[in-house]
Order: sequence, then C-alpha cells, then structure tokens
Amino acid sequence: MAALSCHTVTLNFQFSTLNSQLSTYIIMDLFERVSEDIKTAMKAKDKVALETLRNIKKVFLEAKTAPGANDTLTDDAALKIMQKLMKQGKDAAEIYIQQGRQDLADAELAQVKVIEVYLPKQMSAEELEAALKEIIAETGATSGKDMGKVMGVASKKLAGLAEGRAISAKVKELLG
Repeated sequence: MAALSCHTVTLNFQFSTLNSQLSTYIIMDLFERVSEDIKTAMKAKDKVALETLRNIKKVFLEAKTAPGANDTLTDDAALKIMQKLMKQGKDAAEIYIQQGRQDLADAELAQVKVIEVYLPKQMSAEELEAALKEIIAETGATSGKDMGKVMGVASKKLAGLAEGRAISAKVKELLG
C-alpha cells in the first residue's frame, strides 16, 4: 500500500508539472505570437509593423514584471493591453487630424491596423444593437436611469467585441 501511495504522489507531481508547462504555453501564446511576428517584420523590413510590435512587446513585458503579476501575462490581460493601445492610437490620430497633422494621424492609424490583427473581430452596429437589446431585456431596464445596470452587464459580456464608447452611445440611444 505504501508503494502505491508513492507512485500516486509521483504521478500527481508529473501531471501537475505537465499542467504547469501547458498553461505556461497557453498563457504565452499571444506574447510568443508577437515575438515571432517581430522576427517576421524584421525580415520583411516592415518598419511600421516592427515599431508597433516592439511597443506591444515592451508593454507586455512591463505588465509581466509589474508587482503582483508573478511574471505571467494571461491572454485576457494581453488583449486588454492591445485594446488600450489601439484606443490610444485612434485617439491620438483624432487629435492629430484636429491639429491639421494628417501625416502623424496616418502613422498612428497604420499602427492601429497592425494591432487590430491580434484582436477579435469587432461587432457590427447591427450585432451590437441586437446584443444590447438582449441585455436590456435581461436586466429589465426601461429608462436612462437603468443605464449603469445595463453598462455593467454589457461591459462584461461584450468585452473585446466592441468599444466601450460605442456600447455606451448605443445604450443611451436604446434607453432614450
């Protein structure tokens, strides 16, 4: 019986180690993809993609080494980082356009296009409206007073599929 117990512990340890290695591979998937694409951009001499991917990797590394991160970066966290970078790029391009600097706006939008490759496909306006109508029905919202309740649910359900700004505008429109 003691020998059987010893083997069980060994198998559990090996299984645990395998799970740890597998989860590390899954966690590093987006990070590794960006790293590989940096090499591809270097070989292709694609300056825009290279600059953008290096920036993404820098932000990923900062997030991995932040206090409390335990030297890991989940795909969810990586996607949130990329969404934030995309939003920053779009906002910067908008400001450049307002300031009459189309050249700088074009550079920002080119970087946004590189980032979009790594993000899930965004919902169309029709898909967003249908999803929000369903959420409004779920929450029982009837007026603008219920917007916070709807936004809480919508932000969680539609994370990564639509921008918060678009969700908010459509909820206001639907609730009147």
